Amino acid sequence: MPKPNLLILDDEIAICKSLSFILEDDYEVYASTDPDEAIALFSHVAFSIALLDLRLGMRDGIEVLKQIRSISPRTIVIIMTAYGSIPSAVEAMRQGAFYYAAKPIDIHELKVLLEKAMEQFQLQSRVEWLNEEIQKAYDVHGLIGHSSQMQNVFSLIDKVKNIDSSVLIMGESGTGKELVARAIHFAGDRQKQVFSTINCAAIPANLIESELFGYEKGAFTGAVARKTGIFETANGGTLFLDEIGELDIGLQSKLLRVLQEKAIMRIGGQKEIAIDVRIIAATNRDLKKEIQQGKFREDLYYRLNVIPILLPPLRERQEDIPSLIQHFINKINERMSKQIKGIEPDAVQLLLDYPFPGNVRELQNIIERSIALADGDRVTVGDLPGDLQTKPTQPADSKLVPVYVGETMDAIERKVILSTLQAMDGNRRKTAETLGIGERTLRDKLARYRAE
Repeated sequence: MPKPNLLILDDEIAICKSLSFILEDDYEVYASTDPDEAIALFSHVAFSIALLDLRLGMRDGIEVLKQIRSISPRTIVIIMTAYGSIPSAVEAMRQGAFYYAAKPIDIHELKVLLEKAMEQFQLQSRVEWLNEEIQKAYDVHGLIGHSSQMQNVFSLIDKVKNIDSSVLIMGESGTGKELVARAIHFAGDRQKQVFSTINCAAIPANLIESELFGYEKGAFTGAVARKTGIFETANGGTLFLDEIGELDIGLQSKLLRVLQEKAIMRIGGQKEIAIDVRIIAATNRDLKKEIQQGKFREDLYYRLNVIPILLPPLRERQEDIPSLIQHFINKINERMSKQIKGIEPDAVQLLLDYPFPGNVRELQNIIERSIALADGDRVTVGDLPGDLQTKPTQPADSKLVPVYVGETMDAIERKVILSTLQAMDGNRRKTAETLGIGERTLRDKLARYRAE
């Protein structure tokens, strides 16, 4: 393992030589008596630590410190100073120095200080690395899509990332709603704060209230200690409410009040707790229909739907499939330690012809299965699931409309209406009569399809 780079900058050559000799076993030491020469070293050496004398002849060590912090903010700087200049050392710490060592230098104390400085450098590097990994995972550029629909999604993410308005992400299961929510959070001003998520469909109705708001000790049987709810733990950050359409109607009114008042009250509590949480919700349901059926509050819908983001199903952005395939091959290769170079064209064509009721998630599962079973260095038709390899034949004059497991009723309705309209040569009156709906209803649906 390479030794960390350490810079010694002192105008006394004897100090440079003695410290170099003492520290060279543990560090790759660079020593200089010239501030300009030392600063120049930063152009080709990544220093973990710099030992900087506050008195550098005619140069002010504080100004040199500022230069170092400007060109290499990750470098941990330790100030060396005489006892009489301790106030100056304190000022240097205000300017970003890690700590100071008083002259004459106590070597034992210096080595302990250097160890702590290295711990700080490694911790700082780890945090930066994690932030970079998070950015890579959740940055909008990590969402794959060259289609106009996805470019519109990317544009919306960029526009809303730094504002606190509620966002409602709509789309079928598997389209990547949580990934979009994370991209909004981790690309924006709240990226260093908490991103919390709760699936409203996965938690029983009698438990979700305590998960959201928490409770006080003794609030009910079994409440033996205070519990902090997810709203409190997400304070300052973002709360992603997945499958919001599944939330119990009674809890919807409590959620609405939180959005209005920016405060929550624990179950059994006596006082409100102010919160600052950015809300992003997601659903695969048609909430307008839910409102008509009395299953979702209209006022809550408008509170959540300040900024709507509609994620298209994969079958409506087929041009993105080849890029997604290669993205998943690269990702799964790394995870499985495989060396799959690509996919055969006829296998790609089968995937292009498939409707993907499970959307992007299903495509990822198919590629993962295919890579796991592949014998060669490329995915072939034989590596794909059997139901993709056998395409059902259909007479050219068939009046059948294919319906796949997992498709939403909205998608099926749309397919039937558009197929019937095509069969009637675009005649809306005949189409409406055939389908048993009014012409106005048909016109409204067609207008909605064009808008989408």
